[in-house]
Amino acid sequence: MGDPPALKRPKLENDDHDSAYCPRPSANGTAPVPHAAASGAPPDDEDEDAMAEEAVVALVAHRERDVERCKLKLLHYQSLLDSAEMKLAEAQARLARYKDRKPPPPPPSQREPKPPPQPIQSDPKPSPPPEKKAPAPTPQPAGRPQLVIPGANNRPASRPEPMLGLKKATASSSSSSPVPPPERSRKEDKKPKRKIQEKEHQNLIPSVKKSSATALKFQGGTLVSSQHKSKLRCLELCPSNDQLVVTSALDGLVTLWQVEPRGPSVSFRGKTDCFSPKHRWPEDIAWHPDGDKIFAVYTADNGDSQVSMANLISGQRKVTFLPEKPHTKGIINNITFMPWSDACFVTAGSDHAVILWEDKDDSWKPKRVHKDLHSSAVMGVAGLQQKKTILSVGCDKRIIGFDLSVGRTEFKNLIDSKCMSVLANPCDFNLYMVQTGVPGRQLRLFDIRLRQTEIHAFGWKQESSESQSALINQSWSPDGWYLSSGSADPVIHIFDIRYHGQNPCQSVQAHQKRVFKAVWHQTLPYLTSISSDLNVGIHKYS
Repeated sequence: MGDPPALKRPKLENDDHDSAYCPRPSANGTAPVPHAAASGAPPDDEDEDAMAEEAVVALVAHRERDVERCKLKLLHYQSLLDSAEMKLAEAQARLARYKDRKPPPPPPSQREPKPPPQPIQSDPKPSPPPEKKAPAPTPQPAGRPQLVIPGANNRPASRPEPMLGLKKATASSSSSSPVPPPERSRKEDKKPKRKIQEKEHQNLIPSVKKSSATALKFQGGTLVSSQHKSKLRCLELCPSNDQLVVTSALDGLVTLWQVEPRGPSVSFRGKTDCFSPKHRWPEDIAWHPDGDKIFAVYTADNGDSQVSMANLISGQRKVTFLPEKPHTKGIINNITFMPWSDACFVTAGSDHAVILWEDKDDSWKPKRVHKDLHSSAVMGVAGLQQKKTILSVGCDKRIIGFDLSVGRTEFKNLIDSKCMSVLANPCDFNLYMVQTGVPGRQLRLFDIRLRQTEIHAFGWKQESSESQSALINQSWSPDGWYLSSGSADPVIHIFDIRYHGQNPCQSVQAHQKRVFKAVWHQTLPYLTSISSDLNVGIHKYS
């Protein structure tokens, strides 16, 4: 009689949700676990297929997200690749200018199609949302060429080949003077580095003060009227053609001379009035490294122009005064071009300031290097060839080395006398000379690596005066072994840095009055000098 209850249980299992054998659905809407599954019975085929389909759908969604992330990463690294290619093109353009090659083709951003959209277009999957396309490199190439183009077109760091003679230089300049565009193309064709930079460093310091003096054989000299009506002030040799020499005097004129190799003699080639607007003569002059212009400095008083630029080679000989006036007061004592690939010069003033002038967009812009490191007038400046360090000396007896690359003082040295000029050795890049006001020890040699240590000193006794004039200057010989110096007496003193003594190895009778300066020619065995007797001297040696 137990059969009827057994017939009622299937009805409760199928229809009655209140039965203990069929639990209610859960609150989150998920299907309850069947009793058969809980007891370990195998699931139906339909349930297994539904579960497999849901897993595959979830896997596809996960893979789609991976694809989107990879696309974004591709866009990011593509932008990095474009930036690296543009920097490489800029570096190749600089290298081409240094090696006198044609500039490379435009950057890849201008000549190649945009690579980032390619993987997105080829993928059938939906592209990422618009806000995720922000890191795409498309806006970057549009801004980068603005940095490349000025560096290639407007930067005047190139150099021409050395001039072979005055006639060829005047012919080329006269043909280009009426029309400005040829002059610009000539600047673009210049070499980026000067010949002086091609010299290799020679270690001369171990031979300093180690042997006897070696005298040079002078074969007499020739004196030529300087064409100046007042006392001579400066004498400078052209850096690209040592057959050209300029002199300046208190009459405000800058005179161009050509050395005659079969002389020895010099021939007059013209003069230019370089008086400032306030009728001030040039205090110091310097050749541009290209050898086509002369720069002169004046004074900062009375609102006068401080720097002028004159083209003595062309027929026009026009003088241009730079509008900037960075010095605040007093005389500007020295102007010197730095021995670096980029054309720039430094001025030293009585206002204790050292100013760096750089050529930017065809105009010279000043930048103050320092003003508070010297407590008196800065008399001379020089640049080191192996690094961007500026040496400055002054009446405060200080020698200061300032590192431009880091913007701070590299070293300071205080000596026993005021300093009036400084010259770096042309062969040994660690050696430099400082002129002081101590009779008998006017010249001091220093090694840049030893900082405050003096490695040699020599000088001369003056018969006409015990005072040392700042107008008397020195010059290095091309081999770096000899120094020539003017004197209050009518002689040129020659010093051999290998000589262990302090006296001149020889003194050459040159003029009737005191000698201001005698410069060595780079390719000819000549010395050119200026004197208070208003003559230019040319002296041959062997």
